[in-house]
Amino acid sequence: MLVVLKGKLAMFAICIATLLAAVSTLVLKICLEAGSIFEIPAIVEVQPTTFTYRPAGDFLRDGKPANPPTQTIAIDRPLPIMKHQVTAAEYQRCVDEGACARLAPNIAVDDHPAVQVSWRDAEAYATWLSRKTHVHYRLPSDQEWAFAAGALFRDDALSNTDASDPAQRWLAKYDWESNSDALESDRGRLPIAGVAVNENGLFDVAGDVWEWTNTCFVRQALNAKLLPIGQPIVNCGVRVVEGRDRTYISDFIRDARAGGCAVGTPPTNLGFRLVRDDSDSSHGARSLAQWVLCRLAHLIHAGFILS
Repeated sequence: MLVVLKGKLAMFAICIATLLAAVSTLVLKICLEAGSIFEIPAIVEVQPTTFTYRPAGDFLRDGKPANPPTQTIAIDRPLPIMKHQVTAAEYQRCVDEGACARLAPNIAVDDHPAVQVSWRDAEAYATWLSRKTHVHYRLPSDQEWAFAAGALFRDDALSNTDASDPAQRWLAKYDWESNSDALESDRGRLPIAGVAVNENGLFDVAGDVWEWTNTCFVRQALNAKLLPIGQPIVNCGVRVVEGRDRTYISDFIRDARAGGCAVGTPPTNLGFRLVRDDSDSSHGARSLAQWVLCRLAHLIHAGFILS
């Protein structure tokens, strides 16, 4: 009797295993066709808090350069942002599928950040990654980057200068920039595993690689109380770039032969990291469930092949 029962259980187990293998194969086929077998980038969720922030851009009071006042920003929900900058190997997958422009071969090192990318390159990668993972990724705003950078965010206000004397302010700005590393200099980039981590768990923030944000350059007039007056002049052909200091970079045209007023090659230590946009929580939950199902099917299928 016991032998018969064991035999039936063995047959039942074989039937279940066969059915599971068939289902996992079908699910795996669907997932592969949809491009859902993909490693999700490592994400850090920076927890809500209040922090001080000075807006990016050029600000004028009575026609003369001025520092905008700091703002107290209350963040009311976590910010999911990539732990590392996008690596050359990760970016190359986008290149291989024809969705991203190729990097220069002499600077593309697999475990190093992808650098010499334009804002358009970063946008193309975000679009591709969103399609591959079924989760919306985008460049952070300057304010979000400052929030994630924490104590490493560097205020670019110029102090102890006479606003009525442009030469004095120019010298103060030159001195401030001279004391920081120039964006164009290549200080010897490090692999993503060999860099410092800030208090929020982000690697190499404000480190060897500057990062694109999605914030447009703004020029704004201020009144005597340093409050905005009139409409700002917004130029989205120039974006805010953050790192050891804040700067502004034009939207580069990769091929200088194409002409245009902003030609050339992006600096060799200019990269990016992305924010995972969870604003559509239902879409995010469905996408995560789909990814988990696909990964489970992949593992089951691989297990049956190995066995």
